[in-house]
Amino acid sequence: MKAKKMATKTKVKIYSTKWCAHCTQAKRFFDENKVKYENIDVEKNAKAREEMIKKSGQMGVPVIDINGTIITGFDRVAIKAALHLH
Repeated sequence: MKAKKMATKTKVKIYSTKWCAHCTQAKRFFDENKVKYENIDVEKNAKAREEMIKKSGQMGVPVIDINGTIITGFDRVAIKAALHLH
């Protein structure tokens, strides 16, 4: 009997700040679409800020990491594609 492969769980991280309007829009989008995500405040966490810059080459927020796909800014089309939402 063959073992069944388990579905890979989508892992979403958003590097953000409290004051960023685009960050708020992205988090609202995730909430409305019932997408679980980890919010990382790069203003409070210097190590995470360095990680964000290394991943994206950007200092601006939001930077969104969806299973290793890096999206800078709130790009609804790119986010939907990475999440396989239609």
